[in-house]
Amino acid sequence: MVPFLVLTLFSLLSTTGFASLVDDFRALVSLKQGFEFPEPVLSSWDLSNPSSVCSWVGIHCSRGRVSSLDLTGFNLYGSVSPEISKLDQLASVSLAGNNFSGTIELAGLSKLRFLNISNNQFNGGLDWNYTSIADLEVFDAFDNNFTAFLPLGILNLQKLRHLELGGNYFYGRIPASYGKLAGLEYLSLMGNDLHGKIPGELGNLTSLREIYLGNFNVFEGEIPVELSNLVNLVHMDLSSCGLDGPIPNELGNLKLLHTLYLHINLLSGSIPKELGNLTNLVNLDLSLHGSIPDYVADLPDLETLQLWNNNFTGVIPRNLGRNGKLQILDLSSNKLTGTIPQDLCSSNQLRVLILFKNFLFGPIPEGLGACYSLTKVRLGQNYLNGSIPSGFIYLPELNLAEFQSNYLSGTLSENGNSSSKPVKLGQLDLSNNLFSGPLPSSLSNFSSLQTLLLSGNKFSGPIPPMIGELQVLKLDLSRNSFSGPIPPEIGNCFYLTFLDISQNNLSGPIPSDMSNIHNLNYLNLSRNHLNQTIPKSLGSLKSLTIADFSFNDFAGKLPESGQFSLFNASSFAGNPLLCGPLLNNPCNFTTVTDTPGKAPSNFKLIFALGLLICSLIFATAALIKAKTFKKSSSDSWKLTTFQKLEFTVTDIIECVKDGNVIGRGGAGIVYHGKMPNGVEIAVKKLLGFGNNSHDHGFRAEIQTLGNIRHRNIVRLLAFCSNKDTNLLVYEYMRNGSLGEALHGKKGALFLGWNLRYKIAIEAAKGLCYLHHDCSPLIVHRDVKSNNILLNSSFEAHVADFGLAKFLVDGGASQCMSAIAGSYGYIAPGTHHLQLP
Repeated sequence: MVPFLVLTLFSLLSTTGFASLVDDFRALVSLKQGFEFPEPVLSSWDLSNPSSVCSWVGIHCSRGRVSSLDLTGFNLYGSVSPEISKLDQLASVSLAGNNFSGTIELAGLSKLRFLNISNNQFNGGLDWNYTSIADLEVFDAFDNNFTAFLPLGILNLQKLRHLELGGNYFYGRIPASYGKLAGLEYLSLMGNDLHGKIPGELGNLTSLREIYLGNFNVFEGEIPVELSNLVNLVHMDLSSCGLDGPIPNELGNLKLLHTLYLHINLLSGSIPKELGNLTNLVNLDLSLHGSIPDYVADLPDLETLQLWNNNFTGVIPRNLGRNGKLQILDLSSNKLTGTIPQDLCSSNQLRVLILFKNFLFGPIPEGLGACYSLTKVRLGQNYLNGSIPSGFIYLPELNLAEFQSNYLSGTLSENGNSSSKPVKLGQLDLSNNLFSGPLPSSLSNFSSLQTLLLSGNKFSGPIPPMIGELQVLKLDLSRNSFSGPIPPEIGNCFYLTFLDISQNNLSGPIPSDMSNIHNLNYLNLSRNHLNQTIPKSLGSLKSLTIADFSFNDFAGKLPESGQFSLFNASSFAGNPLLCGPLLNNPCNFTTVTDTPGKAPSNFKLIFALGLLICSLIFATAALIKAKTFKKSSSDSWKLTTFQKLEFTVTDIIECVKDGNVIGRGGAGIVYHGKMPNGVEIAVKKLLGFGNNSHDHGFRAEIQTLGNIRHRNIVRLLAFCSNKDTNLLVYEYMRNGSLGEALHGKKGALFLGWNLRYKIAIEAAKGLCYLHHDCSPLIVHRDVKSNNILLNSSFEAHVADFGLAKFLVDGGASQCMSAIAGSYGYIAPGTHHLQLP
């Protein structure tokens, strides 16, 4: 009652000017009451003191009235009250970067110039009374959940300069009348569900400097030639939106163009020579065929050239890179021939070089060995020969280097430059070439190396002990000529999940230290000359689900315990001195026969009683454990929420019981639960580690994953933990996984091809978000049908980031999840730079 009494008092005693501020106070009180979690960020909004309004956080006053409301990034929830329209002197409003939901409408704000409601969860449409905010100049509604036709009332905003409606679910056609917004300098409709033809009337927006129409929209027809009238345009993005036909020659008239993105369309024909007139072009990404015109190399400011996944033929322009500004070159997946130009890194600006899957031949230019700016190199699947330039793989900024499937030869040189520390290299692939000789000791310099692929070469000599200094996840040395024993130091590679040293000339025993590699999932030692017994300790590697010991000289009894019970006889073929029941080759041990009498029957009785007692003990222990877990007070649990929840940690714990189990995997057990308010959730109980201080960045990852918001990503709602258990709380997907739908008893009957296509597209959108728009970037690394979940409408949601790897600085690994991935499944490697 106190605030209202004070308010009444001020209303009676104040001057007319102050009464207007009191009106603003009333509107802000209503506004705050609609917010959820306003404290402590809005603690300065003192609802008992109207005179303090102008000192509140996010509030700016002018001439005794509230003129600006800025709540950007306050992480507020709830709704925005219509009372906001009573702040009739507002010139600027920003609600960006919160979690507001529901509908929103602003009206009557005749002085409003700037409005930003981006990065929220508003829904509905934007059919407002725009005549009452006719002076609006900037309108940003990016990344919400608006689902409607594009609003026509915006045509009343004749002073509008900036219009951003991208990242929503607007559908239908782009109104041709949008071409009447003559003052527009920025227009973005990208990332919606728009269709139809791009109206040529947009060519009337001659003040336009940036236009974004692609990315998930699916248009019909060609690029309108009228867009060539946009002579002030500096950025055009019409990528990934289904356009066909040729590139209009007239686009060469856009002399100020800095960036031109037309990739991932159905465009045909050759690159118009008129594009050579675009001398200010810095970024160019097209999708065509024919040869790459020589004039592209002569563009003085060209920094990015991306023509990947097309049918380009001919040679790469010889002058490419001589402008000294080239930073990103991606010509992969074409039919290019000839050699790699010599001057790509003439000024040490080149960062990304991707030329894989072409018909390039000849040596790799020596100059690339001193290109210290390089971060990513992919030259695989060509016909390159000669040796790798000295120093190339030791470049200090390099984080990805692929040379696989060429005809490269020679030995790997040592790092001759002590000042060049290759501490960022995460993946090195030299497989399927003609390399020979021993491995250089400089490989131990690769402190961040996670994938080392050397298979299918002629490397020889022993596997060096320094291999144990690498914290690799995947190591493939197969199909070479390595000899000598397996170094016991390999047991120091604690994070190794994949190890293949098959088809070499290795000898000696399997070192017992190998049982230290607790995350090992795949092990192939086949076709060597390894001998002695197979260590029983390997059976303790609970992640090991695929192993091949075949065609060696192993002898003795085959272990049967632990993971050895999962392997079949073919895993041990070609070892005639191995024995055991699995091999149908009994071991000849001395047996002790029973003496006549009642001993056998007594033994059976004792054995049966023992089993009964053990069963009772285990059942009692299970009940006690279940009750202890269930009755743990909510105080012993720490609950971290990532959005507003209308249920408690106790409600969540109630779900974790055997009767609610809906899935089991390598990372844990999944339970289904229904909250008191009717909301259904999925709870994953993580296995393998508790809540300790050495979590290898796990909590940081959980925090990041909890902040991900995308329509095709399963939402992580909360994280619960105590000293023994970690629980992840997700939104529930009623139709289970895509794997169940495809391979279940009835799955294939209701998944028609149109629905399958829709699911594939939606899953790709989720992965594309993780790979390109997330911060930090995330590579899922365990993508399969069982990790794509379907809601009640069969909308696809990418799930299970158990092997997720975060990427920073163009690909360097920031941290690695401690959660194990799917047993027996090796996820595909990191894909193309631009592809999910």
